[in-house]
Formats: sequence, structure tokens, C-alpha cells
Amino acid sequence: MSAIGVVTLLSFGWIFSKHPGHIKWRPVLCGLILQFLFGLISIRWPVGRSIFQCFASKVEAFLNFAKSGASFIYSDKLIADGVFAFTVLPVIFYFSFFIQILYYLGIMQWIIFSLGKILQNILGTSICESVACAANIFLGMTESPLMIKPYLNKLTTSELHTITSSGLSTVSGTVLAAYIKFGANPTHLITSTLMAAPAALCYSKLFYPETEKIIVTSDNVRLEKSKDASLLDAASKGAVIAIPLVFGIIANIVAFVSFIALVNSLLSWTGSLVGYKEFTFELILSKVFIPLSWIMGVPWDQCEDVATLIGLKTVVNEFVAYETLGKYKKEGRIFGRAEAIATFAICGFANPGSVGITMSMMSTLAPEKKEIVAGIVMRAFVAGSATTFLTASIAGMLISNDYNEQLINTLPLNTTAS
Repeated sequence: MSAIGVVTLLSFGWIFSKHPGHIKWRPVLCGLILQFLFGLISIRWPVGRSIFQCFASKVEAFLNFAKSGASFIYSDKLIADGVFAFTVLPVIFYFSFFIQILYYLGIMQWIIFSLGKILQNILGTSICESVACAANIFLGMTESPLMIKPYLNKLTTSELHTITSSGLSTVSGTVLAAYIKFGANPTHLITSTLMAAPAALCYSKLFYPETEKIIVTSDNVRLEKSKDASLLDAASKGAVIAIPLVFGIIANIVAFVSFIALVNSLLSWTGSLVGYKEFTFELILSKVFIPLSWIMGVPWDQCEDVATLIGLKTVVNEFVAYETLGKYKKEGRIFGRAEAIATFAICGFANPGSVGITMSMMSTLAPEKKEIVAGIVMRAFVAGSATTFLTASIAGMLISNDYNEQLINTLPLNTTAS
């Protein structure tokens, strides 16, 4: 069934492609194969699964050190109570602090450029779009284009589409702690982020093929160097630049959760007029996205709940979707294979709010391409959403019904005990 999802999504991309006659199948097929191999190593291969699980546990342990700083500011009691604003959001300051240090030392640029070159050599894509997709493994949709800022005005429309859609099809490393706190499996999140890089190149080149001559090549690309005065300056700036992100998350969650409550109240009132008080926004989404949930391989008895999560992620944002996922897990409504597929399916920034942010950011960085960006951003939104669903379908092909039991059996002894 998950294979049907893969075929359906690729067929959709081909049918509604901007230039179907100009599709180059090398990046499409190689991206799909690379994505499948990543999934095969991290999901089906016991050794690879153990490595990824161990790495995920180390990442979670690394992020948990942020509690020390948070306790100093907010008190041990608030941290022990697990208040979201005081336990999760401070991690973003901490992670951004380290990213900026790595950027100052040149380590982050070297890693991203090396991965970008690998993707370029395998898929045959341009260096700029390959580097941007590699950067999205670590950075967010607003940070990754900064790596190639001097070249944005020289890129083709297809390259701009790829960069935009790749940002919408992945998530930033700085927000992983929030998803984990909501109840998402860190192994699934890390695996999804890795698989999304080749998947974004695969689907974006299918949905918007290249028809122009590429000007910027690997011979004339140099990544931006840090402009920080010192290591201490970089560290301080890294913490400070996370402030807008933290407040943006708070504003989005408060506004959208409140809006959903308002919509549910209105729908419930409307439903009560015809004797159906259970009429809610989530109910509408669960019915609309059931076919998509089903073709991705979700067991039928959990399709409605997974469809609700997909709808919330697509129409609202992924924070609300992961918060709902955590609630469904606690209630026992979603588990096992369905939980894993859902985690992959909602692991992306493709939502209306992100579309606005992306258009504003790209128009600022590449003012000469403002009209082009405005014309492709909705197509990039569709491609970004389809990429996450494609990743979920590939994962669905590889995840067995006893996946949770297999995952526990491959855990390191100390992790299993804890």
C-alpha cells in the first residue's frame, strides 16, 4: 500500500509538472533511490537502526543540557513541572549558540558544502540547489539560503523553486527539541530529515524541471564566511539571533491553537443546529485527508487520526500537529507503524505561515527575483508537502508491523534500562 502511495505521488508530480516534456529523470530516479537507501539503512538494517537510535539518544541527551541554563533562569520547579515555554524553548537558544560557533569556525560550511557536492555528483543537480538541500538538514528554511546569498539573483527559476520547496519540505534542527517534547520519536525525526534532502531534489526537479541555462557552477561558488569578530562574539550572537525564532514559535502556537478553538466552537454551534455537536475542524480534516493517509500505508483503523495530523500540519502548522500527535499517543489512539508514518508525514515546514515567511525572506535576499518567487511559491508549497508525504510512503514500505518491538531490541542496554 505504501508503494501505491509512492507511485501516486510521483504520478501527481509528473501530471502537474510545469514542463513535463523537459523532465530529466536522473535527479528524480537517483533521488528516489538515495532516499530509499537511507530508509533501508536506518529502518530495516538492524545495525543501521541501532546506530541511528544511538545517535538520536545522544542528540536528545545533548539538547537536555539546556535544562541547566533554563533552571538557572526559571527555577528548578518550573523545569520539573515540564512547562513548555520554560523547558523546550530555551533549547533553541542553546542549539543556535552551537550552530553559530560551528559557522564561525568554518566547520558548518565545510560539512554542508561536502554534502552538497555529494548530492550534486549523484543526482546531477546544480551546486546551489544541492548545497541548499544539504543545509536544510541542519538549518531552517530562512537560514539555509544565506549560505548561497551572493548567487540567489543569478539562479534559474527551477533552482529557486528547488531551494524554496526544499526549505518547506524539511524542518530546522533548532526545533527538534520541541517535537521531541511533544512526544515525537527522535529517531524518526532524524531519519526523516536525512531522507528529505534527496527527496526534495527528486520531487522539485519533477514538479518544476530545468529549462534555462545554469550560470552558477561549482567552479565559481564560495560559501559565505562568518562575519563575527571572534568566537565569543559568534557564541553570543548565536544565542541572541534565536530570540525572533522563539517568539515566533510562541506567537504561532498561541494564535493558531486559539483560532482552532474558535473555529471548533463555531462549527460545534453550527452542528448543534442539526443535532451534531461533534462537528469540529479536526473532523473535517480527518475526512479530507483519509485517502492520502491510507495510500501511505497507515492501517485503516488509524487512518482518520493520521489524516487529522496531516491536515493540521498542512493547514495550520507542524507544531500543532506534533502536539496533537503526542496527545493521541497518550490516549493510545495512534501507535506502532501508524505513529512512525505520521511522524514522517508531518516533518516539514510546508504550511500557509511558512509560505509567507519564505516569500518575504527570498524577496529580501534576491530582490531581482521577487516576481519569480511570488509566482513559484505556491507550487513550492505543494512540492514541499508532497516531499514529506513521499518520505512517509518510503518509510511505510520499510517499517514492519512489529517495528516498535524491533526498535526496542536494537537499543543500547543503558538506553533500554532507562
